Amino acid sequence: MLGGGLGTRLRPLTYTGNKHTLPIANKPMIIYALDNLVNAGINDILVIIGPLKEGITEIIDNEIKNNEKYNSVKVNYVEQKDPLGIAHAITVSENLLGDDYFVVHLGDNLFQYGINRFIDTLIERKPDVVIGVTEVKDPRPYGVLVMKDGKPVKLVEKPKEPISNLAVVGVYAFSPEVHKYTKKLKPSWRGEYEITDLIQLMLDDGRRVEVVKVEGWWKDTGKIDDLLDANQLILDSTIRQSVNTDKIHESAKIEGRVFVDEGTTIKENVRVRGPAIIGKNCVIGPNVYIGPYTSIGDECKLANVDIENSIVMRNTNIENITHRISDSIIGNYCTITNSSGKPNSIRIIVGDRSQIKL
Repeated sequence: MLGGGLGTRLRPLTYTGNKHTLPIANKPMIIYALDNLVNAGINDILVIIGPLKEGITEIIDNEIKNNEKYNSVKVNYVEQKDPLGIAHAITVSENLLGDDYFVVHLGDNLFQYGINRFIDTLIERKPDVVIGVTEVKDPRPYGVLVMKDGKPVKLVEKPKEPISNLAVVGVYAFSPEVHKYTKKLKPSWRGEYEITDLIQLMLDDGRRVEVVKVEGWWKDTGKIDDLLDANQLILDSTIRQSVNTDKIHESAKIEGRVFVDEGTTIKENVRVRGPAIIGKNCVIGPNVYIGPYTSIGDECKLANVDIENSIVMRNTNIENITHRISDSIIGNYCTITNSSGKPNSIRIIVGDRSQIKL
């Protein structure tokens, strides 16, 4: 499971931490990958960590310690000192992988229905490679697969011109034969050891490659807007109405699929419209509107503010905002208050421990 990379496209959110720790519907994104692996029956997991590794080991270790579904899970950490690509991550893990078949799951990729079909294909057919694909409108940001007569023939990383609408998603499975080919691989024009180049070498050498088409949605959370899209998708597909606190003022209204966690107080004149999630020990109100597709992290305080389609991370205080906040991502330990009184709708992308006066 890959948890490295610098996350440059997610700055400023990644200046102070690893992108895989960013929350989607109040859960660190890398935990979705961990869940996928465990739900598919994989209990021996290597986590690749890079130079920006803050929070990764703590999040995974705490999740395994506090969730009984992970009782049989064994996790080891492998350091990839330089973020030189997915194929390079396989190279630095070779000693621990040994002669086993294995799965590579990118920690920032989300799958509506998990990865069981990939694992079933690996177990049942024993190919040298299993790759997943999905149809996309613009393939240029992705690795793409070209098929001919129903068989894979060519992979290209981030093509300048569209040559196929099949994007390669962030789950791969390999036989131990792959280690012969990582040694033959050369850096691409990006200076990375590309997974698409690695698979192409195996294809050219006659190795058997199976292709699995993704069912349901798939999301690569590499950019700011992708985080908001992923938050919408997860809230839409997972949130059910569940209010786990009795500290709700009689004037407050909770409408639709809203999850409110333990210890949270909902004060007077608060309206929450789902799908939405509010974390533990928050204070919401007075005079707050939380619109659809909003995630509020633990220990947050909101007063006199309207917010929708946004992610607010833990321990953040937002109050007395005459602007409606929408399509925003607000980091941990931030404070946002009003100083001008000008009515507008605003979009905010701020990293941890920021202070903003509007």
